[in-house]
Amino acid sequence: MTQRAIYPQGVSAADIPLKLSPGIISNGHLFLTGMTGSGPDQTIPDDPEAQFHAAFQKITDLLLAADLDFGAVVEMTSYHVDLEAHFDAFSAVHAQYVKPPHPAWTAVEVAGLRRNGALVEIRVIARVD
Repeated sequence: MTQRAIYPQGVSAADIPLKLSPGIISNGHLFLTGMTGSGPDQTIPDDPEAQFHAAFQKITDLLLAADLDFGAVVEMTSYHVDLEAHFDAFSAVHAQYVKPPHPAWTAVEVAGLRRNGALVEIRVIARVD
């Protein structure tokens, strides 16, 4: 079984201090590492919707790096700090990105995330034809 790491445009393994791949293709699927809503400068916006858009944009960039789009996403898990307070806003942003057939989705409330100030972390699995 061949595996291949996927990096967004302009990023390489040397740019990532943690030993992880942002995405990895294995056995006909692309597995994405959980994405938070940090910006290009790695800061977390205070605005929840800005965080949600940033997280989805990072996912979009990785999908594009694998020549895919959100239509290839088959499963999504989102981890939320204070899920009830932000779910409606998250759901509205989510609807701007996903495509039919909509992926299976599980939303989980968590006490915290690795990035201070992050309200969400999203991981997805996409099919690679």
